[in-house]
Amino acid sequence: MTTTTGPAGATVGSEPEIRPAVWSALGTGRDPELDEPLTELGFVSHCEVSPSGEALVRLRLPTYFCAPNFAFLMVADAYDAVSAVPGIHRTVVELTDHFAADAINQGVAARAGFRGTFGAEANDELDGLRADFLRKAVLAGTDRVCRAALAAGADDVAGLTLGDAPAGGDRERLRARRRELGLPHTDRDPLVIDPVTGAGVGPDGLRRHLGLARLTRVSQEANSGVCRGMLRARYPESQQSHQPATQGQE
Repeated sequence: MTTTTGPAGATVGSEPEIRPAVWSALGTGRDPELDEPLTELGFVSHCEVSPSGEALVRLRLPTYFCAPNFAFLMVADAYDAVSAVPGIHRTVVELTDHFAADAINQGVAARAGFRGTFGAEANDELDGLRADFLRKAVLAGTDRVCRAALAAGADDVAGLTLGDAPAGGDRERLRARRRELGLPHTDRDPLVIDPVTGAGVGPDGLRRHLGLARLTRVSQEANSGVCRGMLRARYPESQQSHQPATQGQE
């Protein structure tokens, strides 16, 4: 087994042929509020894969009291993503340094769901919460893509389709979030849509909608900056940023 330092100070140890796939899978898990990958945020502190295909992942969060529903989503998503990697036969994802870590870790391992884990303390499962944050991600993404379209010379975004917007990571990220929500996401669909109904936003409601989209994007980015700063203060090693190597020291 190899052991190396991964992005944001994560300890990465594994069989070389499986580890990159596991790390990539972890990158599909996101902080639901920030809409950023766990790996890029520095939330993955340890990732190890044994020769027999057992994966051990440890997650850390910016504070001891991060909301348990958010934390549960991240742990559960990391578990599902790693478990789906070919060659992985057993997955353990451990949240560390969190007041509800034991309950969350046990609940995810037992596939008990949020309500099954927290009982009467949980109002419901987290599908609705996930959808709410995805809608916010669509709004924030709409602002980014519309700003890029205007900077590229578009006179107005009201009549633009998703395919008319400048190609790039922001557009494809927006497309992916719309797809996750079951909203229109082809190149022929309107660029600016209602994140609940999927209907195109007409000229009369465009100014208000874009204002809300901008506010959502600014808030999301501000929260991201705060969380990153708190994580650095709590875990100074998270400031490191190294790509996980395929070889390391025994």
